[in-house]
Amino acid sequence: MNKILCSTGAITGKTNGYDYKLLEPLSKQLLCDGFELMMDSIWYEDIQALKKYLQEVDLFIPVVHCEKDIGEMISKGGELELSQAYRVFEIDCDVAKTIGANNLVLHLWGGCASDSNFQNNSTAYPYLDAKAKEYGLELLIENVVCNVENPMKHLYELKELYPNIRFVFDTKMAAFHEQLELLYEPEYEWLWKEGYIQHYHINDYAGGYMDWRNLRTLPVGKGKIDFKCFFEFIKKTEYVGNFTAEGNAVGCDGMVDVDMLNEQFMSIREYIR
Repeated sequence: MNKILCSTGAITGKTNGYDYKLLEPLSKQLLCDGFELMMDSIWYEDIQALKKYLQEVDLFIPVVHCEKDIGEMISKGGELELSQAYRVFEIDCDVAKTIGANNLVLHLWGGCASDSNFQNNSTAYPYLDAKAKEYGLELLIENVVCNVENPMKHLYELKELYPNIRFVFDTKMAAFHEQLELLYEPEYEWLWKEGYIQHYHINDYAGGYMDWRNLRTLPVGKGKIDFKCFFEFIKKTEYVGNFTAEGNAVGCDGMVDVDMLNEQFMSIREYIR
């Protein structure tokens, strides 16, 4: 059965101090089925406190999203950067195992370096996948935006190198490169037909082709993605898995717009009925 998750990145941000302790009280108000834990750099200052809290509240968190700087460090390359990336990645694996997650989402490339040194990123994948498996986790690589090539090209290249690789497909990332509709084309049916896509990130996009100024995480209905068409297609593929809603709900005052999030969850639920 398809479940709708809320990204913790939608409810924690700079204005509320990335306070993960908001999770438990908000879980009583939100109409989602669980959460995707978005790891934030500030949490590594006391990772044991994070783990202890998440064990105590015992929420349904089947997915952990690795800290985004991991991909940037891999993209930059070099022994020190790679060592740091692997160190943070293993911490994320440990957190995921501790809280009972089964999927680990990773930006394999990112930052200013993005995909300019893609060989660094593709070469790092086997180590990361093996490490995730040591912790009993399925590693999912996201179709992250690029500044040299495009994510669909890189997903294909990774699939050719590593046939057992699995992906998470992000609607905003795809729309940024005008590649969302490629998902519906026969050329890319291997993504869903052969089970490569194991998870979907759902967020809207209001910009144009590679419009960096508008690369914001919007809730469903606040951009120009045709979600009716998208979800009709997903239903036809008979996808059985989870969707994570990522639309940011943290205001300038640090308050979380619970109503907006619930409207988003209900919209997605209506689409997948």
